[in-house]
Amino acid sequence: MTNTLRQFRSFDRPVRLLLINQFSINVGFYMLMPYLAMHLSGALALTAWAVGLVLGVRNFSQQGMFLIGGTLADRLGYKPLIVAGCALRTVGFAVLGFADGLPALIVASAATGFAGALFNPAVRAYVAHDAGPRRVEAFALFNVFYQTGILVGPIIGLVLTGVTFRLTCLVAAGVFAVLTLLQIKALPAREPDREARGTSVLRDWREVLGNRRFILFALVMAGSYVLSFQVYLALPLEARRLAGSDAEGTALVAGLFAVSGILTIASQLRITSWCRERWGRDRSLAVGLVLMSAAFVPPVLTAASPSGLGALAYVPLVLSASLLALATAVVFPFEMDIIVSLSGEKLVATHYGLYNTIVGVGILVGNLSTGVALDLSRSVNAPSTPWWGLAALGVFCAWCLHLLSRPVPATRAKAQGEESARSYYRT
Repeated sequence: MTNTLRQFRSFDRPVRLLLINQFSINVGFYMLMPYLAMHLSGALALTAWAVGLVLGVRNFSQQGMFLIGGTLADRLGYKPLIVAGCALRTVGFAVLGFADGLPALIVASAATGFAGALFNPAVRAYVAHDAGPRRVEAFALFNVFYQTGILVGPIIGLVLTGVTFRLTCLVAAGVFAVLTLLQIKALPAREPDREARGTSVLRDWREVLGNRRFILFALVMAGSYVLSFQVYLALPLEARRLAGSDAEGTALVAGLFAVSGILTIASQLRITSWCRERWGRDRSLAVGLVLMSAAFVPPVLTAASPSGLGALAYVPLVLSASLLALATAVVFPFEMDIIVSLSGEKLVATHYGLYNTIVGVGILVGNLSTGVALDLSRSVNAPSTPWWGLAALGVFCAWCLHLLSRPVPATRAKAQGEESARSYYRT
């Protein structure tokens, strides 16, 4: 904790404010979202397809609009998009608390999603801009605040939802209202990206889409997000299967999330410093993906076990969640830094926006494939196959990153007008 506070104080006021901002964003979001499906299906008695529609609209309006949000941030400046996103989520969460019809719920859900698309790329681009050469340190600290918000939010939401879900929505809206006012008053404005001035949006998009190194990196890293996202899909499903009862399964899932969050918060800064000193940025990223791969080996031990075996059967899942948390702690700061490098520090928010969109599509495809594999593997009596498949995906992504980080051959470097060979995704 002392080291975290010392690092926090070492940054200028805008970065410190954005870290607090991200913590508060996650507290407000996660105090509400984990309980939204229960509210929709319970108190409002919506059908399963309607619940899925509301949640799907929220996800699409965020993941599908990241590129729009990033483009606007580069053209209008980071602060206006951060303020607009917080204000829009204030309205969206407030409406969710009072809406009882499907059209209003869809509109509110779309608003909360689009709000994330507005401020997410802008916040990351702002942190990268102001942290300068200390980007890796800043993003390591960013992940500490990010994970702390995820850990605290559901606990607050559980207490509030015990009273009424409307109260949860209003408190969450209040958090974002305070954030809106705080950004307006205290966050310094930053000039729009000079590269975006006097050019069309389509030209900006063509430039980003034409950045081959960036696109390849995003596609490879989409695989890492498929792996890290299994803490929300494969691990909870396996936890409920092993537990044999809903109550014990829910407690086990909560324990997995707690272990994951606490490990990240406690170790992030040490891990980042250790990896950078020993391996550097490029190698640390590949090592992190190998560690992600290893996280899916322990569940193989109990994949064929029946349910109800007791606490000992839960050890592989706890180990898996722990390894995933440590791997994500290794990857995230260096990943965020490489995106800025690949952008050439031009149209940074637009690059972050497109990156998040590519990753979002990867998560959608990966989760669908994982879900099908989990169901199919049981039916053909090969329950360990999906876990080996996820482990293989991690190894494959690490190998691809190794290829991307190899020096460009001298002849190719000369053909590209480069003075010397360099890492494929290092600028």
